[in-house]
Order: sequence, then structure tokens, then C-alpha cells
Amino acid sequence: MTRIILPAFALLLQVTTGAFAQTSLATPTLRANVTVSSEVVRIGDFVDNAGEMASVAVFRAPDLGTTGVVPVVQVLDALRAHNVIGIATNDLREVAVTREARTLSQKDIETEVGRALERRNGLGEAANLALTFDRDIRVLQLDASHRGNLVLLSARYEPRHARFDVTFELARDQGLPPTRLRFTGTAIETVEAAVVTRTVERGEVLRAADIAIERRPKAEVGFDAATRDRAIGMQMRKGVRAGQPLRVADLAKADLVQRDQNVSLVYAAPGLTLTMRAKAMDAGAEGDTVNVMNLQSKRVVQGIVTGPGQVAMTAPAPRLSASLANTPASGAPTQE
Repeated sequence: MTRIILPAFALLLQVTTGAFAQTSLATPTLRANVTVSSEVVRIGDFVDNAGEMASVAVFRAPDLGTTGVVPVVQVLDALRAHNVIGIATNDLREVAVTREARTLSQKDIETEVGRALERRNGLGEAANLALTFDRDIRVLQLDASHRGNLVLLSARYEPRHARFDVTFELARDQGLPPTRLRFTGTAIETVEAAVVTRTVERGEVLRAADIAIERRPKAEVGFDAATRDRAIGMQMRKGVRAGQPLRVADLAKADLVQRDQNVSLVYAAPGLTLTMRAKAMDAGAEGDTVNVMNLQSKRVVQGIVTGPGQVAMTAPAPRLSASLANTPASGAPTQE
């Protein structure tokens, strides 16, 4: 509770004549806590059984949505100025006065504006919109007569400069005219992007610690944003500075074989598998075809990268000669 000691409350010095008229046998009693919805605090707000003096205003109310504290001595002085005496204070030393308000938080406003702009002029879902308002809207306080939900009156969005202009209407009680609330600012669609946590160089393989997920403007990331799961274990095609988002085009499968690396060359044929020492003439990722040199025969052959430092060479399937392929099967009829 905010403790605001008068004179933060401005004392209303209207002095009326006539003594306090007690309309019942109940003793007028001072309240410890007072809640008001108007701009003034009346005798009837302070005192139970105030009788005909209840509607007389004696103080201005605190600001909307706040609570102030008034010393009992000051309350009694204000009442005495209106000839209201004989009040039971029950040993109170101060009275807390709270002014009711309809509070709209920044989150409430952002939610409503986001809904109004959703899928408008090329924008995506409201949850993906980053809103910046032209004026501070951390908390918007309205008097307690405002009820119900915000009703959208108009919404405009200009994609070129990302500007929005949205107007709502909020109904009020007691036949009072509704209040219009207008909000302007910028709206930018964002997406989740994998960004590097450090500067990485061309050829480096990304680890889990190298990648974080952040929301970035869609226009900055483009349409080929890389996911974190897709990026881990991939090799960089180019260098990227810390904090930059990763694109699919930036990534390649990590090379399992490096140029000039000693590798195992595996030769496989039906019923036969041979492993030889070889030297890679090219770098390659899994599934790539690379040239390797047999270190024993110095012969260069091609193979497929199958794992770290491993290249496989498969024996070609036997081919039938043309004459044998055209020979009819035994017992098959021949054409004369």
C-alpha cells in the first residue's frame, strides 16, 4: 500500500452550517479503510452512520488505482469543519483511502492490438508480432465506471514502414459515453532463429553450445532460417559473427574425411572384404565420392565416404558379354 500523507490529498474547505443530525441511535464510527470510485471522498465514506451529512465531500481522492493514508487527526478536523463531532475512532491513528480503477496492463493492450493486426496486410499470427508503442503504456488507469472488453473500432497497418494505428472503444456504466483508446506504433513479425553464440569460421563444425534460439525479425532471417537441431553437427560454409542467425545455405554436412588424411579404404565383393591403408586426395562428407590413393600400389581410385576416416569401394557387378546375353536359355525355342 502506498502511504501518501496529506496534504497529498487536497482538503476541500467547503464549510456548511448546521449541526450533525444523527438519524439513528447507532454511534457514528470512523472506518479504518475507505474505497471510493469518484474524485472526492465524502463524510459517508469515512463514517458509518453519517446520516444526512454523508454526501458532503471533504477530501480529494488519491490518483486512480492508488492508496493514500490520512491521519485520523486530520480526518476529525475536516469533519469538525462541518460540525460533525462525536465520532468513535476506536483508537485508530490513520485511515487508508483507495481509489478504484480499471487497470489495463501493457500485456493486456499488447494482446488486443496483436489480435487486431493478426494476418493483416501480410502479417502473421499475433503471437509472432513484436509491438513497439509510440507512448509508454506500462499501465493504463481508467476510472472504475469502465466495464467490459475492448471493442475494436478500426485497425490499419502500413507494411512499408511497419506502422500500425488501432482504435478501441470501452463502455462505461451509468449511461456515461464510452471511451475511445487509440494506440500507434510499429509491428514487426518475428520468427524463432538459431543464432551463433560466438564467431565461427568457415569449416568449423557447430556444437550445441555454439547455438542459441532467439526471436528475430522475419525480414532479417529470411525464408531459409536453420533450426537448432538442423544446425548442430553441421559444418560452416562461411564465417558468421556472434549473434547472427544461421541460414540453411550457411550449413553443409561435416567432412568425415579431410584432404591428405590417412584413411581406411574398404574393398567389398561377394564373400570378400579387404581393408587397405590409403590417402584421401579430396575432403568429403558422408555419402560423397572422393579420390583416394592406395599407399601400397600408389594407384588412385574412387570411393564413397562412409564414416570418419573411412572410404568404401565396392566391386562392380559382373557384366554378361553381348554374345552370352543373346544366347537363348537351354530348351528355349529359337527363331529361324
